[in-house]
Amino acid sequence: MKITIDVLVRKPVEEIWEYFTEPVHIRNWNFASDDWHCPFAESELKVGGKFRYTMASKDGKHSFDFSGKFIDIGLWKFIKYELDDGRLVEIKFDECHEGTIIKEIFDAETIYPIDLQKAGWQAILNNFKIYAESR
Repeated sequence: MKITIDVLVRKPVEEIWEYFTEPVHIRNWNFASDDWHCPFAESELKVGGKFRYTMASKDGKHSFDFSGKFIDIGLWKFIKYELDDGRLVEIKFDECHEGTIIKEIFDAETIYPIDLQKAGWQAILNNFKIYAESR
């Protein structure tokens, strides 16, 4: 099953692309709630390149790596990647007169309910919006 989320970011795509793809920025927004953070991010943004982001609770009790490899990239248009567990993710960047709409389409996993997965991914995307628009 595929899950779709989206957000409008009131910035041009050329600007938000950097915030979305560069590890120095990813560490500032890649978490679903204020009691979590992203203490580590590395990314080689090219077809076949790998990425790994560590998401961790601020109290140090929980952490996990979110990792995979890029399978297709269209500068300022889309990013497709495969997670280490085989799930596929596609991110589309569509410019409009208000800014840029980011749409993420991803394969659901089988452990957590669909609503929880959607809410978590949407919270991270909302964090990105807040970060990008504040810059």
